[in-house]
Amino acid sequence: MLKRLGTISGLTLVSRIAGLARDLMLAAVLGAGPLADAFMLAFRLPNHFRAVFAEGAFNAAFLPTYAATRTQDGESAANALASTVLVWLTAVNLLLLAGVMAAPGLTLDLLAPGVDTNEAALTLHLMRITFPYLLCMSLVAFFSALLNAHDRFAAAAAAPILLNLFMIGGLGVAHLFPTAAHAAAWSVFAAGIAQVTLLIMAARSAGISLLPGVPRVTPATRLFLRRLGPAILTSGAVQVAVFADTILATFLPAGSLSHLYYADRIYQLPVGVIGIAVGTLLLPDIARRAGAGDDSGMLRSASRALRLCVDLAAPLTVVMIVLGDWIMAVLFVRGAFDMATAQASALILAAYSLGLVPGLSVRALVSCFQGRGDLRTPFRALAIATVVNIALKLSLVGYLGAAGLALATSAGLWIYVGTLFVLARSRGFVDLRIGDILISAFPSLFCGAALYALRDPLLAWCTAVAGGWGMMLALVVGGLSAMVFVLATRLALGKAFG
Repeated sequence: MLKRLGTISGLTLVSRIAGLARDLMLAAVLGAGPLADAFMLAFRLPNHFRAVFAEGAFNAAFLPTYAATRTQDGESAANALASTVLVWLTAVNLLLLAGVMAAPGLTLDLLAPGVDTNEAALTLHLMRITFPYLLCMSLVAFFSALLNAHDRFAAAAAAPILLNLFMIGGLGVAHLFPTAAHAAAWSVFAAGIAQVTLLIMAARSAGISLLPGVPRVTPATRLFLRRLGPAILTSGAVQVAVFADTILATFLPAGSLSHLYYADRIYQLPVGVIGIAVGTLLLPDIARRAGAGDDSGMLRSASRALRLCVDLAAPLTVVMIVLGDWIMAVLFVRGAFDMATAQASALILAAYSLGLVPGLSVRALVSCFQGRGDLRTPFRALAIATVVNIALKLSLVGYLGAAGLALATSAGLWIYVGTLFVLARSRGFVDLRIGDILISAFPSLFCGAALYALRDPLLAWCTAVAGGWGMMLALVVGGLSAMVFVLATRLALGKAFG
């Protein structure tokens, strides 16, 4: 498991580093103003739909069904299921895409009603370029699920790298386009085609050969459709909260949507490298073990994955909260991205970071249920968390602005993951104890207090040593010291009390 996790995490880390380079270029070229907000909206909206109808819902419903069919009924039955689902998935996405392309203004009015009139015209134009990305990502999600079920994880983990490389290249020749936002939008379109091509080639290399034809209704397809409904509701509930961020941010001062974007990108770095990678590996593993009746194996895999997420999330939370302003300044302050923008984004990053422990753990916990074919329990827990999340957003946005939206997101994550954890413990899906969490929490709290007290002396010393590179040196020294201290203390306490 750890070897495969290393493969996924390694490629995801490369993708996130490339994504960081992409965001550095976006920040320098677009900054955080109306032009940047127009592209962020045009890019976020198809991603919202993708998360509902492609990656989240599709993987949750299809992968366990496909894995069980392959184990119990053989390869030909699994291929027949995959071929039928591919036809349906493509047809639904084409219908959705046609509707959005026919009435993009209505889509924008519904999902981002606070957009300025002048900004709306550019956003609509960019949406027509970026929305086909939805179809591409749906196909990527399909072939990724197939490959994961065959224990092939590399291509799916590497595919996002192409998006980042294409956007970096597009922004590098932005002078050839009407605006840099146009360059970024066309890069997204081209990257989607490249990602689909990569996954199809990987599927063929793995010996997966599908011949789409007339969809057939079989017991496996009925099971997939029964699971798809709750899965769409679950993914939809997540996106309702994200939609709320987008809608409310359009009513805030110009640049707020961009501040949210840059803070979220830093927050998503560990979530992607650790949390999503763990969930990607754990879901097919539990699905296979569930089909074979291996309860002890499922318990062992899930508990180990969840413990890893908690142990790494605790010190990362401290670093992002205490050193968040240094992170934003070192990474983004250049060109159109100034120090005031960095400070605003750092406050939002701190609010997001309060939800890093549940953010890293959620995919592992959800996999415990989805791998067993239970998609209703995660939806019910998420529905409660989403109601609280949106209520908090509406309450906090007037006082804290964009930071209030991020804080509400963290609170919603804690409610969701807390509910799933209690249910998973009661059903014997995980054996992680509250004491295991506290063993990670206490060293992190102590380290956070020490790091905050030593911030200014550390920065002064590093500036004296490295001059203009002082803040970067201080960030590296402070961040690595915090991580090493917390993890070493966690290991010692685990041996003493574990």
